[in-house]
Amino acid sequence: MLAENEFEMNHHITYYECDPRSFLTVGMMINLAVLVSGVQADHLNAGTEAANRVGGGWVITSYEINVNSLPKMGDDVVLGTRTTSYNKYFAYREFWISDHNGNEYAHINGIFVFMDLTSRKMVQIPDLMIEPYHSKSVKRMPKFGRAQELMDEDLTNQKNYRVRYFDIDANRHVNNSHYFDWMLDVLDAEFLKTHELKKMLIKYEREVRYGDTVTSQAGIDQNTGADEIITKHQILVDDGINAIANCWWNESVS
Repeated sequence: MLAENEFEMNHHITYYECDPRSFLTVGMMINLAVLVSGVQADHLNAGTEAANRVGGGWVITSYEINVNSLPKMGDDVVLGTRTTSYNKYFAYREFWISDHNGNEYAHINGIFVFMDLTSRKMVQIPDLMIEPYHSKSVKRMPKFGRAQELMDEDLTNQKNYRVRYFDIDANRHVNNSHYFDWMLDVLDAEFLKTHELKKMLIKYEREVRYGDTVTSQAGIDQNTGADEIITKHQILVDDGINAIANCWWNESVS
């Protein structure tokens, strides 16, 4: 039995959501999290139409992602979410992907703000956008671990990407799943084939806009143990940092 602040739906993992090894990509995993939260919002009459009435939209500020294993093409999974807590300006939401026996593939924690789409600035969360969720009002929001910035001496990989029209979503900013594609694509293909993501922290600092040229940089932290590799990432536009992330990897056993 789900609590009143929880929502779940079934989903079939399709080929276009997967990487060349047939595993769900991280970017698509985030899209599925957004999907289930959007369906929940529509059920509560707190979705896009309600947000449009107050001239705003939800924007993610940070994610903490923990992965046990990634589902594969053809798997039938359960997408779940709960709105955990909020204050005047921030809302905390959890997501999960599990099998039908309740075993979690991945669990995602996210902190969101509500943005005025005209001023492009954070505003106080309107009551009609938070009250239907039955989440807890708190003074202090939970905090994730802090992602460490990539130092120049650790930089090993770099690519540029141009922000295309179809990278922009209905909030008129770059869909946040694209950041994951930019950050992970910059790693060598051989690394991605032979390593599995176990954890990721990502913090969004500034918006990326249509027409921007994004520079994705990455490097491997050389001070970690043999059983775990940490990669550090940053997204820049015109030498300004737009997002930073740390990823924890294990060697693949498949």
